[in-house]
Amino acid sequence: MRVLKFLLQKELRQIFRDKAIIRVLFIMPMIQLLILPLAADYEIKNINLGVVDHDHSEYSRKLVNKIISSGYFRLKDYSPSFEQGLHAIEKDKTDLILEIPAKFERDLVKENEATLLVAVNAINGVKAGLGGAYIQGIIQGYNQDVRMQWIQFPRINPQPTIEVTFSDWFNPNMNYRVFMVPGILVMLVTIIGSSFASNNIVREKEMGTIEQINVSPIKKWQFILGKLIPFWMLALVVLTIGFTIARVVYGIVPLGHYITIYIFASIYLLAILGLGLLLSTYAQTQQQSMLVSFFLTMIFNLLSGLFTPIESMPAWAQMITKFNPVSYFIEVMRMVVLKGSGLSDIRYHILAMLGFAIFFNSWAILNYRKRSG
Repeated sequence: MRVLKFLLQKELRQIFRDKAIIRVLFIMPMIQLLILPLAADYEIKNINLGVVDHDHSEYSRKLVNKIISSGYFRLKDYSPSFEQGLHAIEKDKTDLILEIPAKFERDLVKENEATLLVAVNAINGVKAGLGGAYIQGIIQGYNQDVRMQWIQFPRINPQPTIEVTFSDWFNPNMNYRVFMVPGILVMLVTIIGSSFASNNIVREKEMGTIEQINVSPIKKWQFILGKLIPFWMLALVVLTIGFTIARVVYGIVPLGHYITIYIFASIYLLAILGLGLLLSTYAQTQQQSMLVSFFLTMIFNLLSGLFTPIESMPAWAQMITKFNPVSYFIEVMRMVVLKGSGLSDIRYHILAMLGFAIFFNSWAILNYRKRSG
């Protein structure tokens, strides 16, 4: 234990002696947590709308006004023909065209139905899908308003309708920041844990001190723990700072207990830091370890469910997420923060993370012993 205590003191002094490391550890995550949730918005706004109105009636004007007043669309083009409206899309002036036929009002009044054409620029598939869904919902709402007006004056015979009442569970205000901030915090802790740990042993190699450690009576597991524990402690401090920002800036307070998150985070960091140390035993230079760490971290984050639901991924990608530690932590964070889940609810995730931690750290110890001979 005295040897391990000496190693921990050495590592902490070395970390705090480097001002650049302190800035990256504490200042960078705070800035990212303040900026990323404000920029990473799933809600699409300011969709540029082009209108081709062949009818020029009161009903067509009310429909266009209802679409514009929704706050999602901006009227950027009003063309006399569809070809000219399509030309505006080709110039990236508009994202979507609404064509209203010449007999729109007459067909709606006499035939109780009318046809509209919506053409969407689908280069940006997400914006196209959401923009089309938004305008379809607005048109349906407009159709319902017209029918209610006719029923009141009575223009048509009242027909039985089904009214649907719904409620949004776990995130009743549909606040995307409540959904994104916990995931972004996991991503930041992961980047810090994997990148710094992957450089740890490599730094000793480049400085030439690894040979002195190899001939010392320090055991291999003591050496690995001495490299792991300091960054494990610092990562938990970063996690605490992140929760403080989430509470003060975004008003996010977990429905579950912080203790549940910290218990899982402690095991998760053992796994991620173990992976970083494993990479460090293979790499010969810090550039090698950082590039490999960056590659793996990008794969982990993209396949974690942070930006894209895992259920929407192909079957092979969903299989990969089973071996992705980040996906487990993001799911646990959202379960505890949004649902108020406890330790019993995340027991499967804890067992999986213990498996990752044992696997990566055992491999790192065995590989270091093999290379140091």
